[in-house]
Amino acid sequence: MDFNTINKNFLERLDDIKYTSKGIIERSNQSIIASRNLLNSFKKEIIKQGFKTTNEEIKFFKSIKQTPLNQLIYFSEIRSFEIQFPRADITKQNKYVKKKLSKLNRFFLYNMDFAQYIESKHTHLDEQYFTRDYFDNLPITSSKFYFQDPDFCTPYDMLLGKLKAYNNFITYLQNRLIINKKPKSNNELKVTNQVELQWTSTKTDLTELIYALHHNRAINNGKSDIKEIASVLERVLHFDIGDCYKTFAEIKTRKMSRTKFLDDLTEGLTTYINNSEE
Repeated sequence: MDFNTINKNFLERLDDIKYTSKGIIERSNQSIIASRNLLNSFKKEIIKQGFKTTNEEIKFFKSIKQTPLNQLIYFSEIRSFEIQFPRADITKQNKYVKKKLSKLNRFFLYNMDFAQYIESKHTHLDEQYFTRDYFDNLPITSSKFYFQDPDFCTPYDMLLGKLKAYNNFITYLQNRLIINKKPKSNNELKVTNQVELQWTSTKTDLTELIYALHHNRAINNGKSDIKEIASVLERVLHFDIGDCYKTFAEIKTRKMSRTKFLDDLTEGLTTYINNSEE
């Protein structure tokens, strides 16, 4: 089984889900199903074939399995959060988000040593952390997944999945915080929370839009830089765009259209205008 190619196709599938889903809960549901299906396929392959070397086993549980596992945890947390999110009271909404952030901060504090081990790219404990031989020798980390299959889990692969997923979830929660500011003058518009917008396309598409707005001087006569525009749109659209400079560099390497999203917008609007005139 070509794990790397399968993981690449899986991430492309998640991008397709992001494109076509009608909301964050639907996107989460479909992403959870895709993640579970891939993990199940991996499990069957591992039980059937096993590993030739210890390093191969470590690589699988420390890297390869993490791709669908991270997404499973991330979207499970988002789904749970959005289902329970208060709908009307802004104060309660902010309180709810901050409570979640505090809980995540406690998680990282409790697992500080392991997080430092991963962030420092140490490997001297990898055999104990990421092989199944030590499953019964080290304490199983606290988890919502109370049962972990000893044939498909190691003492710390679930904890590693949580560390990475929770980092992304923190960004999601920070973008979800509602900032209420009193207008400084009668000329300023007061932002309400009656309508919440969620960017449901890809980060590449949003990057295209940001650069187009900036270089066409559509915002603040071009005086606002890329990072400022991205930061505002992240908050308004409740979306983590990541490193837009890196994404734009990837856009420039495209062999086909470098403005695919903008081209699609133009085509879609043109089609709508033409149909409306019939």
